[in-house]
Amino acid sequence: MSVREGTYELGPGDGRLLLRTSRSGLGRRAGHDLTIEATNWTAEAVVREPLEESSGKLVVVVDGLEVREGTGGVKPLSEKDRLDIADNLRKVLEARHHPEITFTAAAVRAQAGEIEGDLTIRGRTKPVRVRAELDGDRLRGGATVQQTRWGVKPFSAFFGALRLADEVEIEFDLRLPVDD
Repeated sequence: MSVREGTYELGPGDGRLLLRTSRSGLGRRAGHDLTIEATNWTAEAVVREPLEESSGKLVVVVDGLEVREGTGGVKPLSEKDRLDIADNLRKVLEARHHPEITFTAAAVRAQAGEIEGDLTIRGRTKPVRVRAELDGDRLRGGATVQQTRWGVKPFSAFFGALRLADEVEIEFDLRLPVDD
C-alpha cells in the first residue's frame, strides 16, 4: 500500500489536529493541562515520488480552536471554563486581526522523518521542524512550539502565579488516499 501521487485537499474529516498545553508557576495546581482541537482547518498535500519532492500547506482558523479536555486542576473543567478559555485564546492570538494560523512545507525529509517549513502565527512567520511518519495511509507527527517566538505571551492569571508553559505540543493524525 502506498500513497498515490497527486494533489489532495484535506480537512477535519480526514484526521485530527491537536494542541496540548501545560501549566507552570506557583499556582499551577489550580489550572488545567488542556487539549485543544482544531475543528476548522484545510490542508493541501501535493504528493510526489520521491517524497522529498512533495509539498503542502495547512490553514487553521483560530475561531475553530475548541477545548476538548482539561486535566489536573483543583476542580473539573466546566463548560463556562471552556468558553472562557476559547475567548482568551482568541484574544491572545489576536483572531480579529489574524484569523488564521498557517504552515507551509518547504522541505520534506522522508528518511529523517521530518518536514521543515514556515509557521505563521499572528502575522509572524518563523521556521519550524515537524516530526512526521508515514505509516500506510496515516501521516502522524507533531512539533513543539514556543509561543513567545511568535510574540504570543502565554496566558497567566492570579498575578502570574498561574500561567501556561511557553511550549505547546502540536500533534496530528491524518488519513491520506492510498493505492491498494
